[in-house]
Amino acid sequence: MSIYSRDGLLIAKFGEKKRIPTRYEDIPATQINAFLAAEDKDFFQHSGVDFIGLLRATGQLLLTGEKKQGGSTITMQVARNFFLTKKKTYSRKIREILLSFIIERELSKQDILTLYLNKIYLGHRSYGIAAAAQVYYDSTLSDLSLAQQAMIAGLPKAPSAFNPISNPDRALLRRNYVLNRLLSLNYISQPEFNAAIAEPITARLHSASVELEAPYVAEMVRNEVYEIYGDEIYTNGMHVVTTLDSTHQNAANHAVRKALHAYDRRHGYRGILDHIDLDNIDTNDLDLSPLSSYKKIGETEPAIVTALTDKSVTAITSDKVLVEITWENLKWAWPYINENKQGKKPTSAAEILAVGDIIRVRQQPNTDIFELAQVPNVSGALVSINPNDGALTSLVGGYDYYSSKFNRAFQSQRQPGSGFKPILYSAALSKGYTTATLINDAPVVFDDAGLEQQWRPENYSGKFFGPTRLREALIHSRNLVSIRILRDIGTKYVRNFAGRFGFNPSSLPNNLSLSLGSGSANPYKMATAYSVFANGGFSVSPYFIQQITSASGEILFQANPAVAIIDKQETPQSKNLLADSAVTTPLITPTLLDNNTPIDPIVEPPIRKAPRVISPQLHFLINSLLRDVVNRGTGRKALSLGRSDLAGKTGTTNDQRDAWFNGFNPSLVAVAWVGLDNGKPLGNRETGGRAALPIWIDFMREALKNTPNIPLSQPDGIVGLLIDSETGLKTNPSNPKAIFEYFREENTPPADNKNNEFSNSSLGKQPSIEELF
Repeated sequence: MSIYSRDGLLIAKFGEKKRIPTRYEDIPATQINAFLAAEDKDFFQHSGVDFIGLLRATGQLLLTGEKKQGGSTITMQVARNFFLTKKKTYSRKIREILLSFIIERELSKQDILTLYLNKIYLGHRSYGIAAAAQVYYDSTLSDLSLAQQAMIAGLPKAPSAFNPISNPDRALLRRNYVLNRLLSLNYISQPEFNAAIAEPITARLHSASVELEAPYVAEMVRNEVYEIYGDEIYTNGMHVVTTLDSTHQNAANHAVRKALHAYDRRHGYRGILDHIDLDNIDTNDLDLSPLSSYKKIGETEPAIVTALTDKSVTAITSDKVLVEITWENLKWAWPYINENKQGKKPTSAAEILAVGDIIRVRQQPNTDIFELAQVPNVSGALVSINPNDGALTSLVGGYDYYSSKFNRAFQSQRQPGSGFKPILYSAALSKGYTTATLINDAPVVFDDAGLEQQWRPENYSGKFFGPTRLREALIHSRNLVSIRILRDIGTKYVRNFAGRFGFNPSSLPNNLSLSLGSGSANPYKMATAYSVFANGGFSVSPYFIQQITSASGEILFQANPAVAIIDKQETPQSKNLLADSAVTTPLITPTLLDNNTPIDPIVEPPIRKAPRVISPQLHFLINSLLRDVVNRGTGRKALSLGRSDLAGKTGTTNDQRDAWFNGFNPSLVAVAWVGLDNGKPLGNRETGGRAALPIWIDFMREALKNTPNIPLSQPDGIVGLLIDSETGLKTNPSNPKAIFEYFREENTPPADNKNNEFSNSSLGKQPSIEELF
């Protein structure tokens, strides 16, 4: 099974057999001639069976008791390989002959030869000539030399005995035999023969060249397809196209690793790998065998320190590359003590390293600059989804898949922290709260039966700010406000409401800690939830397999996801249908086949419309809040991207055990997470805005490059009013504390008593969301 990105880059291959289907017209004539010369020179003349050859082989068997000569034509080999067992009996040979006549009658010679050249076993799990070209020469058929073509053509007789990897001497004799046959049959000229016969064996064992690094997704695909097809996936040569975008995936890989190294540097150097005595520091003769105990991990590789100056280090890698690490990329290495404490800052290279130290170095991407490095002890993940249909465009499940195959983006269960608050605030808005509703941000002690203890929550800053408008509370992630909102509208309502976003209500905490995101989620689930905010208010099911085809090109599965489509015929009544009602049936992410029913490839599938789960008005209001989080709240570092269409929410759990940023624009949702696998704290100040947001920013910078800003469209039923910034009540332009705010038409605030002359009508001209926030 081969797995590809949606733009055709190879991600992974799984299976016992390697196949690369090839059309007859794509096979070089010299390759065809080589097989005919070696296996069946009269292929285009006989009717499927070479009776003279069969008689010759039978006579040899009767005289010697041994089968030394083959009598099978290419057609007979096709019959045997496709329809019969490998057991050698006379009855099987008879069936083979009869089947050959049928095949010759039903198929053209070209079709028979195509089947043969795609099916024949050629050693080292390669089936077919294209797979053999890749396995032995890392080449396509069109790029093989004549000698290489002859080598491959000599393999069917005995793929192990004549194998150029395991038996090069016998393989050379067999290759030369094929070349002599080509010459004697006038398929090649004498000069061509002379050049080919002089060519040395160049075969080496090659694995398929992965073109896009996405091993976590590859394993997700393998597991999903295995559930449908079982062990067949390892032998049938199927072709799977994922929804991954290579630009997004490359950006995600880089962003996660960059941020994890940055975190690691902030917390100090944990020390060298080992130390060896260097009697001779001549790098040409240096014994590098000690490095063999340490493999390359992620972007780091082992190296031996060979020289020091006051402010630099020279080291040599296992590839014998001599690297220099300047003070700029060395001075970070103050000693690690714990997540909140480091030792004395170094003032020279000698305070950090010594000649003979085995260390790790990292080449900064797309540069010649090396830095002292270590494998991060922190984990991270990133998921991006097209919110309009749920297609996964990138996923990184950890620093290095080959060191830890646990997929933190897809398999983990971590507290989402304040990243859950937009769902809570959406529920509050649907219950009649407005963006200007005042909630008291003040200390309180709760006797929560669900928690079975007294609870004294506080804000991250440790400060309290008194009466706070709902907009400001979300922008600055005020915990006490969130708790009071949940206590008012009820945990049952919020849990059911969260079902609209893909959460299972029964799995969410049934106590006030839910307001601070004490449930469990992973980046994949959070990206699914935030897709509702990004796409206009629709629930889409995430998926990552676009198409599955068989080795012969038959479409076995085609994704047909439900799509977020804003119906221009929606009435104000239908738009508000969900605004004031609780959800009783959660929308849980279904399986692959439930998401995307296999279809007849000939019939264009009907467009499936995703269900609306929040009204256009509610979608607009929560978007205006989340855009403000980026513009002037905890996500304001994202302003460095220079865009006006970004929205999102940071998330930080107790003691900074999890750091999140959940963000989007209307065309892309991305969720970044950073944390330790053992659940220990990340350290003081390692909030979502510091540890996770940089991943999101670096990813979005590449993913949204050269894409236009998408304005937030104001739907019918939304009005903009002047309100008093302290009271949240309607006011007039003469009020120095007047600000603009958005409301649903049926939910506007009353006029400020101090300004009762103010008209109850809404403003004539409404500014855009970008102008306001």
